[in-house]
Amino acid sequence: MVRWLHPAQFIRTSMDAIVAAVFGARADQRLIEAVVRPQEPYFDYSQVEDEQGSFWLDYVADTGDGWDSTYCIARLLALPALEVGAQGGPQHVIPRGRVLIFGGDAVYPGASRDMYEARLIQPYEAAMRRTHPPSPDLFVIPGNHDWYDGLAAFMRLFCAHRWVAGRRTRQSRSYFALKLPQGWWLLGTDVQLDSDIDVPQVEYFRQVAALMGPEDRVILCNAEPAWIRATSATRRRGYLESNLDYLQEKVLGKRISVFIAGDLHHYRRHEEPGGRQKITAGGGGAFLHPTHAPPAKELLDGYVEKKSFPDEQASRRLALNNLLLIRYSPLFGLITGTLYLLLALAAYAEVGHLGTSRFLEVLSAVGHSMIARPWTMVLGVATIASLAAFADVAFGRWRWLMGSLHGLAHIVAAFFCAWGATYFTVSGLGICPEVTPDGLYCVGGWLHLAGRFLLSTLFTFVFGFLVGPFVTGFYLWVSVNGFLAHSNEAFGSLASPDWKNFLRLRIDPDGGLTLYPVGVERVPRNWKETHAGPYAPAYEPDDPKATGPILIEEPIRL
Repeated sequence: MVRWLHPAQFIRTSMDAIVAAVFGARADQRLIEAVVRPQEPYFDYSQVEDEQGSFWLDYVADTGDGWDSTYCIARLLALPALEVGAQGGPQHVIPRGRVLIFGGDAVYPGASRDMYEARLIQPYEAAMRRTHPPSPDLFVIPGNHDWYDGLAAFMRLFCAHRWVAGRRTRQSRSYFALKLPQGWWLLGTDVQLDSDIDVPQVEYFRQVAALMGPEDRVILCNAEPAWIRATSATRRRGYLESNLDYLQEKVLGKRISVFIAGDLHHYRRHEEPGGRQKITAGGGGAFLHPTHAPPAKELLDGYVEKKSFPDEQASRRLALNNLLLIRYSPLFGLITGTLYLLLALAAYAEVGHLGTSRFLEVLSAVGHSMIARPWTMVLGVATIASLAAFADVAFGRWRWLMGSLHGLAHIVAAFFCAWGATYFTVSGLGICPEVTPDGLYCVGGWLHLAGRFLLSTLFTFVFGFLVGPFVTGFYLWVSVNGFLAHSNEAFGSLASPDWKNFLRLRIDPDGGLTLYPVGVERVPRNWKETHAGPYAPAYEPDDPKATGPILIEEPIRL
C-alpha cells in the first residue's frame, strides 16, 4: 500500500497536488479532446444480452494501490461467475459483466506510465490476461489522481483503443455514454480537479440526452460523491452553480435513477423515498476511508443512508489504530524526530543534571535560552501556524484552535523529549559528576561538552521519532471520532487494504435494474500460483485469515 506519511511520499504528493491545483485549470486537456478526438455519440450495447435475456455490467473505483487489495478485487472481477450472498440470506450466482467501468482514481499516488503498469495493469493482467470472445469492454473515468500528470498517461493507456487485461478500451475521450438494453443508459463524466465539467462535455451529453426516449433511465457515474461533500460544506453552493449541476438538473433531470461515484474508499448507499439511489463504491484497492466521517446520515436533497461497509461502529473502532501510528507509518517518525530536534536545538540549555523535582528551574533555563535566541520563538510560532493551517475545515470555527493545540502539543512533547534525552545522557549515564556552584551547568566528567551534546542530540531525535507519531495519531483519532474531521488523513495514515468492494449490475428482460454490492472484509495477504494459463487468475488466496466475497446487503432492485 502507498505509505502516505512516508517523508518522501508526503513531499511528493504535496507537490503533485499543489502543481495540479495551480496549473490544472489552465491546462485542461478536455477542450483539446473535443477538437481532435472524435467519439461516437454513444457506445451501443442495447442488443447485447445473455441466454436469459439479461445484461451484466461491473463497476469498480479507486484501484491501483497495494497488490493484495487490487489483485483481490481484480481476481473476483475476472472469474466467470461468483456465488455470493448477504449474511443469513440466499446465495446468488452473478456472472462477469460484459462491460467493466473504472470509476475514477485508477492509480495511486499519482499518474504515470510506470505507476499504471506496476499498480494497475500488472495486478489485472495477473488476474486475467486474455478472454474468449465475446471479450468484455473497458471504460474508464478519470479521478483527481489520474489528473496529476494532466491526464497524459490516462489518455495513452485508456483512450487509444488498446487491450488491457483481456478487455478492449473503446473510448477516445475521458467521458463517454453507453446505451444499454431496455432503455437504460450509463454516462461517465470527467469532473477534472474542480468537481466540474467543461462546456464541450455538457454539449456532448446534451446531444446524448436528445437521443433518449421519454421513459429512458440513466445511471450517472461521477468521479466524486458530491452529495456527501455537500452535507459538510461550509458554503452552500447556489442553484446550478456548476456545469455538473446543470447537467444533472436541467439536461438529465428525473431520468437519473442511480448516481454512482468513487473517491471515498468505502461503500455507502443513500436512497430517496421514490427509490432513486446514490451509491459511493470506492473499494477497488485504495486505503479504507471511514464511513462515519464526513457525516451523511441524511443528504440535503432528502436521501437517507441505508447501508455502509464497514458500519459506523467498526469504522470508529478502526480509527483507534491511529494511537499506534508508528506501526502503520513507521518512517513518519523521521519527520517528528527532525522537528523535535530542531525545536530542542533552538532552545538548548544544559539541564541534563536537573530532575523532575527541579522542574521550575528547567523551565527558567529553557526560557532564558529562548529569550537569548529570538529565532527559537519564530520556529515555535511557525510550528503552531503550519499545523493550524493543516487543520481540517470540518472543524468549523474550532479549526484554528484545534490546529494550534496540535502544534502546542508537539512543542510540549519536544520539550520533554529533549529534557529527558539530556537528563539520560548527563545523569543517567553518569556523564556529569560535577556541576558549577550555582547548580546550573555541568563541568568535568569523562566526556567533553561536544560528546554530551551529540549524545543528547541523538536521544532527542530517537525520542521524537517514537513520541511524535503518537501525538499526531492521538490528534487524528480525536479529530475523526470526536469532531468527524480529518477523515482522509486519519485513515490514509493507516493504509488499510481491507473492506474492499465493487458493484455488479444486471438489467433484466423486463427493464428492471438490480445492483449487487460485493464486499471483502479482509483481503488475503498470501497467494499461491495456479498455473492456470492466461484465461484464469494466476494466483489464488493462500491466507486462512482472509474472508471470501459476500453481498454487503441484499440486492437492490429498481
